[in-house]
Amino acid sequence: MSAPPKSSETTPLRRTERQAEVVRALQGAVPAHALLWQTEDTVPYECDGLTAYRERPLVVALPETEDQVAAVLKTCHSLKVPVVARGAGTGLSGGAMPHPLGVTLSLAKFNRVVEIDPRARTAVVQAGVRNLAISEVAAPLGLYYAPDPSSQIACTIGGNVAENSGGVHCLKYGLTLHNVLAVRGFTVEGDPITFGGDALDSPGLDLLPLVIGSEGMLAVTTEVTVKLVPRPQLARCIMASFDDVRKAGDAVAAVIAAGIIPAGLEMMDKPMTAAVEDFVHAGYDLNAEAILLCESDGTPEEVAEEIGRMSEVLRGCGATAIAVSRDEAERLRFWSGRKNAFPASGRISPDYMCMDSTIPRKRLADILLAIQAMEKKYGLRCANVFHAGDGNLHPLILFDANDADQLHRCEQFGADILETSVAMGGTVTGEHGVGVEKLNSMCVQFSAEENTQMFGVKQAFDTNALLNPGKVIPTLQRCAEYGRMLVRAGRMAHPELSRF
Repeated sequence: MSAPPKSSETTPLRRTERQAEVVRALQGAVPAHALLWQTEDTVPYECDGLTAYRERPLVVALPETEDQVAAVLKTCHSLKVPVVARGAGTGLSGGAMPHPLGVTLSLAKFNRVVEIDPRARTAVVQAGVRNLAISEVAAPLGLYYAPDPSSQIACTIGGNVAENSGGVHCLKYGLTLHNVLAVRGFTVEGDPITFGGDALDSPGLDLLPLVIGSEGMLAVTTEVTVKLVPRPQLARCIMASFDDVRKAGDAVAAVIAAGIIPAGLEMMDKPMTAAVEDFVHAGYDLNAEAILLCESDGTPEEVAEEIGRMSEVLRGCGATAIAVSRDEAERLRFWSGRKNAFPASGRISPDYMCMDSTIPRKRLADILLAIQAMEKKYGLRCANVFHAGDGNLHPLILFDANDADQLHRCEQFGADILETSVAMGGTVTGEHGVGVEKLNSMCVQFSAEENTQMFGVKQAFDTNALLNPGKVIPTLQRCAEYGRMLVRAGRMAHPELSRF
C-alpha cells in the first residue's frame, strides 16, 4: 500500500495557466460538448474504485471516434501533457486516478459491439463495451465471454485488458489474456497500433501479452477482439462448509491435486459469509468458519461425474456440510453471495480497501491465519473472499476514511498482507493491478535491476512517460525511501530492499 506521488508543480497558478493552454489546444480535437474542465464537471473523475486517493484532472476529454482519440493524443504529446485513459472507473488500485496536470481520456462513448462471428466464435467490441454486455449480445447464438469479474455488470473490456482481469470462472477458462485475440488502439503519439490478430499467430514480436495487463502505460486501447465459448449444457455448484480455515484451504489444494479443474473454486471466511448472507440471502452456512463454492459445467454426464468426485474429496478433507445446487436458480443464488461480496462489505463499514495478492494454493490457510493476527495488530476488521483455485486473495480491510489514523493503519495492514504474500511465494497483485496502491510493495516483489528493465519497456513505447505516469513501476529512490521507512517503523525490511 502506498499513497500516490504528489506533483511539485501543482500550484493554483500553474494549474490555471496550463488548463487554459490545454483546453485551447484540445478544442480543435474534440467537439465542445466532449471537453470538460470546470470543477463540477471533473470531480466525478477524480478517482476510480480506490476512493481513498483522489486527484482532480486538469481536463477530461470524451472522444467519440478513433480520429478524435488520435487527435487528443497528438495534441497532448506535442504539449508534453500526461494522459490517463479511463474506462468505467471500477478499478481497485488507483490505475485510473488522474494526473493533476494531465488529461483524463475517457473511452465511455466507445460502447459499440462491432461484430459477432459465430463461426469463428469471436466478437469485435469497442473498449467501452461492458464485460457482461458481450455475453448478453452473444447469448442468442449459444455463446458467451468467459472472464467474469465481480464488477462485470459495469466494468469495460478496455479496463479488463488494462488489468488482465479474471473472475470466478478464470480457473477453468483463463484470464483476459487467454480470451483476447487482438487489441487495437493508439500510441502516445497518436499513431494507430495493433497487437495480435485473427490468426493463431501474427507476424513479428508477440506483444499482445505485453499490452494486456500494462495498465494503460503503453498504449490507449479502442477496440478488442475476444474469444467466445459455447454455453455449457449444464452447470451445478457445490457449497461446502468447514469448521476450520485450514481444512478449507487444504481442500482447495486437494481438489486440484485430484486432477479436477472446476469451472469455479471460491472461498469465503466467516465474516464475509455473514456480510453477504445478510445482504442477498444466498443460503450460506453462518456457523462455518469458511465455505467453498465449487462449480462443474459441461454435459450432464460430465457434471454428474465431476460433482461426485469433488464431493468425495471435500468430505475427505473434513467438510461438515455439502449442498449441491438442484437447479439453475439455486446455482445462481449460491453465486449471488460471492458476486456481491464487495457491496455487502460496503453495508457494514463506512469504507473498505480491497487487496489483491496471490499465494501458492497450499498456503491459503497460512495467509488467512496471518491476516487474523494482523487484524489484532492494526485494530481493524478484515473480511476475506478468495479466487481459491488460483490462490488469488481479496481481503477487504474495513475502516473509516474520515479517520486519518484508521486510513494510515489500513495502508499498513494492506502492505503487510501484500508483503506476507510475497514471503509465502506469491505476488503483490493477481488481477487488480498495481496502480498507485502497490508502488511500495513492488519494491519488495522486484529487484532494482528488474524495475529498471520494466522502465526500459515503458520507455520503448512512451519515451517521455506521458501515458499514466507515476504508477505501476516504483522509482529506485522511492524503493530506497520505503526501505528506510520500514527500518524506522521497526519492521523487518525485505532483503530485496537493501539493494536499492
